[in-house]
Amino acid sequence: MSDNFKISTIKNGQSIALNAITLLNYTDFSTIVLALLEKNENHCVAYYAFKNNNDLQFIMVIADDAAHDLKILSHILKAAEKQELASLTQHIFALHIFEREIYENFGVFFANHPWLKPVRFPENRANKILKVNDYPFYSIKSEELHEVGVGPVHAGVIEPGHFRFICNGEQVLHLEIQLGWQHRGIEQLFIDKKRMLQRLIIAENIAGDTAIGHASTFAQVMESLAGIEAGEQTQIERAIALELERIAIHTGDTAALCVDAAYYLGANVFGILRTGIINFMQAWCGNRLGKSLIRAGGTNSPFTEALKQKLIEVLAAYEKQYIEMSHLTYRLPSVQNRFDNIGNISEKQARLIGTVGVSARMSNVMRDIRVSHPLLAYQKFPYETITTQKGDVFSRFLLKRKEIKRSVIWIRHLLNNFNFNISNTEKPDNKLSLNANRLAICLTEGWRGEICHCAITDKEGNLQHYKVKDPSMHNWKALELSLRDVEISDFPINNKSYNLSYCGHDL
Repeated sequence: MSDNFKISTIKNGQSIALNAITLLNYTDFSTIVLALLEKNENHCVAYYAFKNNNDLQFIMVIADDAAHDLKILSHILKAAEKQELASLTQHIFALHIFEREIYENFGVFFANHPWLKPVRFPENRANKILKVNDYPFYSIKSEELHEVGVGPVHAGVIEPGHFRFICNGEQVLHLEIQLGWQHRGIEQLFIDKKRMLQRLIIAENIAGDTAIGHASTFAQVMESLAGIEAGEQTQIERAIALELERIAIHTGDTAALCVDAAYYLGANVFGILRTGIINFMQAWCGNRLGKSLIRAGGTNSPFTEALKQKLIEVLAAYEKQYIEMSHLTYRLPSVQNRFDNIGNISEKQARLIGTVGVSARMSNVMRDIRVSHPLLAYQKFPYETITTQKGDVFSRFLLKRKEIKRSVIWIRHLLNNFNFNISNTEKPDNKLSLNANRLAICLTEGWRGEICHCAITDKEGNLQHYKVKDPSMHNWKALELSLRDVEISDFPINNKSYNLSYCGHDL
């Protein structure tokens, strides 16, 4: 069926004229989508709607991991038509969260959706009658079962979120997670704020632990809409920062998991090692999380020869201590017994719910944007994906260890084979002029997984719509499933092994 229609196709980080996107009727749209998503090499990276005059225009972006393409499909729901569509989730479950979000934002009813209810309850939601406190949690009527509620206010310095467990004694039968208590309105802020620097600061704060991931994705989208390309050295520097962010957060996660296994030597050492990496980021740009480093068109913090030599030294010291400590930690029977076969997610489940990043690769799903849709740095210096098999806490623990080592090797190889020249550094352009009536898409493999930003400009070149998808949007469902048939006391260690984002989900 798909061969009968022209499917608009672009590469990662590119843009396309809106009038070049074929508008399909919903029957043809559905048929093509289902045919594409039946193949393992294809997955949906974005599906959303935006106001086109009084009508709703829907955009779906499907990543073809084999051809390294992004396929764009679109349909329109007229204002005069009944605001109802046949749900695609009943055939492809991974689409459930996209349809729920569209239902929340615009009130479009998806017939036969297995679980149609709002995702976040923001102020600008379509149905303001239903309140967050009235959220329709799944329940089981039984005198033998009980419910346990955790949150939304927590004892630690973390975002608000509510976890509702249905238990038989200590055994969890079902977990449902309700997030979105802050209603930050990030996507609308991109429209309201007109200055590029304002927007970049917003992008850095979509998820505070992913400042590099989201800011570099945003910068690429803006550059694409402006019809410019950041220089090779600027793009290489962004990739180095992205991998350092991955190393730092994975190291911190390892320390947190050691705490839950009561292995405080490991927790202290890994915490110290993380500090060395983020302190380098502070030396580079003045901020340990990398804020202010990424700017559209260039950078104010060029990667100098002195920084290169310092990073080589930092990585050498880090690697020596990390390997020694990780070898000890991963061979401790107490750690293995605490993590092994806890919170399993099978490959079938991972594919069904559309997991990305570590949450996919832990279950042998080889999904990695650096490989399937590489931007320039990963084209010039290819990256090899790592997977594990079992999908349990130990797999997540082990995979992060392997990815840390792979990232260190990748950065060192790059540093030894790329000639950095400060004279090649481009200054940021905070007054980029965006081209009119275009759609731009960029995917980045952040440390949690696939980040997706989509932007649409109007006829005057102003931002008309901005859509952000943090990888946590897919992966919270994996955490829910991994709690089934384990004891409720295993929740904290499962939760930390994923380290998903509350605020990245609340946009």
